[in-house]
Amino acid sequence: MARPVIAIVGRPNVGKSTIFNRIIGDRLAIVEDKPGITRDRIYGTGEWIGRSFSVIDTGGIEIDGEDSLLRSVRMQAELAIEEADVIIFMVDAKAGVTNADEEVAQMLFRSKKPIVLGVNKVDNLQRMDDIYEFYGLGFGEPVPMSGAHGMGIGDLLDAAVKKMPVKEEQEYTDDVIKVALIGRPNVGKSSLVNAILGEERVIVSNIAGTTRDAIDTPFEKDGQKYVLIDTAGMRKRGKVYETTEKYSVMRAMQAIERADVVLVVINGEEGIIEQDKHIAGYAHENGKAAIFVVNKWDVVDKHDKTMQHFTNSIRDHFLFMTYAPVIFLSALTKSRLTKLFPVVNHVAEQHALRVPTNVLNDIISDAVAINPPPTDKGRRLRINYVTQVAVKPPTLLVFVNDPELMHFSYERYLENKIRAAFAFEGTPLRLFTRKKSDQE
Repeated sequence: MARPVIAIVGRPNVGKSTIFNRIIGDRLAIVEDKPGITRDRIYGTGEWIGRSFSVIDTGGIEIDGEDSLLRSVRMQAELAIEEADVIIFMVDAKAGVTNADEEVAQMLFRSKKPIVLGVNKVDNLQRMDDIYEFYGLGFGEPVPMSGAHGMGIGDLLDAAVKKMPVKEEQEYTDDVIKVALIGRPNVGKSSLVNAILGEERVIVSNIAGTTRDAIDTPFEKDGQKYVLIDTAGMRKRGKVYETTEKYSVMRAMQAIERADVVLVVINGEEGIIEQDKHIAGYAHENGKAAIFVVNKWDVVDKHDKTMQHFTNSIRDHFLFMTYAPVIFLSALTKSRLTKLFPVVNHVAEQHALRVPTNVLNDIISDAVAINPPPTDKGRRLRINYVTQVAVKPPTLLVFVNDPELMHFSYERYLENKIRAAFAFEGTPLRLFTRKKSDQE
């Protein structure tokens, strides 16, 4: 199920990012911190009274030049109107209603989107009287809050969740592989979609997705059923996306969350840029199987080591995704396109792989015998047993005498040993350490 999207809009210095961080809590902090991964704090996920949702902090838009403040605020509102199911309009109790607030209010009115008006910086009871002038913006009862003190956040979320739509979407059987294409603008995603769906022996059924966020195209190839999830917004060229390309990431997230396999499309002619890391990082953090697809390979000047050099460059830039295979192709000429789906099938299988507990523990026992855990202040980590608790991605629970003794480097060593035994190619592998209780 695609999550509803909440966008937080408002002029600078009203506390949007503080409220954003309050809503998503420590979710960004608990994501494994791997070298090379790029953080982008404009997008997160939250949960309230059983509803899961995505949150956009529009405050990252910065425009240089004349009237930069007003233009920035306008663009934030445009972005929210296009992307969000519910908009939280943030204002500042201390500053009162400003011209910029009134301009945003006019835009939000015209959008017909559900709006929750949040009045921030109501840090004490004396400030409660300051909220009444905000009734004049026309969005009903304002929600007083203090991002700095964490007050009123629950009331804000209550109001937002009440206005969220229930998103229904096409359900697919387990034998269908859901494939999402992601990548920054101009890497050739649309051309690749057309090349895949136009290829011989592909049976396409034109069923539009039932969410507005993505277009689902079910098709069958060589007896295997797939659904291609193409981000609808990627095909549009709005002012927001032309000005700040990184916001196309938000549309990609909708597709990533629903996919089994993510194709991270890179422009072979231009090479790797920072935005590619942002986009690939979301696939990794969501635990999806992934393949790097280097497109436009037909126009690259090549010699006998070009492919290896480009692969090495990908490995250097994406240190957190060394598990993802690399495919070189041309959507335009369809050169090497036949190599793609055998790899898609393989990584989807690896993503859903389940290893028997006894086999897993044999591998771990051998790894510990070869390289025992180091001691820490005279204490040594003892691994009792390991069991796989989930697939998509494969997730392992490691029972130990004291989780604090599990050093990151030793955890990486165990992961490498497990990968050497079972491959898990194309998929992240999650290891969680837990103290073994006397009852277990």
